[in-house]
Amino acid sequence: MELRHLRYFIAVAEELNFSRAAERLHIAQPPLSQQIQALEAELGLQLFERKKRPLQLTTAGQVFLAEAHLVFSQLEQAITSAQKVSRGEIGRLVVGTNSSFANSVLPDILQVFRPLFPEVILVLREVNSSQQVNQLRDRQIDIAFESLPNPNCHDTALSFLPILQEPLIIALPETHPLAAQTEIPLKALAEEPFVLPPTDLVPSYSQIINLCQQVGFSPKVVQEATWMVTVLGLVAGGVGVTLLPANAQNLQRTGVVYRPIQGQNLTLQLAVVWRRDDSSVILREFLEVTKTVAQQKFN
Repeated sequence: MELRHLRYFIAVAEELNFSRAAERLHIAQPPLSQQIQALEAELGLQLFERKKRPLQLTTAGQVFLAEAHLVFSQLEQAITSAQKVSRGEIGRLVVGTNSSFANSVLPDILQVFRPLFPEVILVLREVNSSQQVNQLRDRQIDIAFESLPNPNCHDTALSFLPILQEPLIIALPETHPLAAQTEIPLKALAEEPFVLPPTDLVPSYSQIINLCQQVGFSPKVVQEATWMVTVLGLVAGGVGVTLLPANAQNLQRTGVVYRPIQGQNLTLQLAVVWRRDDSSVILREFLEVTKTVAQQKFN
């Protein structure tokens, strides 16, 4: 049985007249009659009461008509779904994110992407910097956002694209004497206790330590913490001061004040990273939205 046999049957069943059905199908009536007879022979049953006028469906024909309509409905749905997949309009994308990205450009990307692709399932997975590249390689996530430079990003199996740069700021307890200043020289923190993430988990922080060394001191790290919200909690508790990307100011943490660095500063670069061999249309569309949003927001 071919789909054309079902189309022929539906036309005759809806018209209840072979001549009108033939005109509707743009074929001659004798071949149409032959095709319906061949279909009945294949099914081993009679679909039409030909002796009655007007032509009528048998009970079996009525059931077959309903099921034939379902076949074409499912076929249309399959075609529509396949077309949407080919355009990246449905599917699933696993996005590896971190605090810095979530506090800066992620909300803007989601505001643009979701209305354009409402049927795409975005899975947001919070992953620290050291795990993101490994999870990309292992196909646990499809795309990640990484501070550069990161030695792991020089993998030839990965592609990366810088999307924004942010200056560092100082976060310190609101009761700290330096909080009275509108700008703080980095050298003023030489004797301060620091709260920083371990560089093996957040490689970009090696740049921050180098910046401190350039002005004559190495940070006295008294507590390590990976996630930004944890770092800020420790700062609010008076454990120490810290250096963070400027987007940290979006987190209004009680007990913490933010101040720009006076003089020499460091700009952290954020890049989007994905597998070079990933041909996903959804990934391509997400990358396009990311680039557009980053250009509009930061350029």
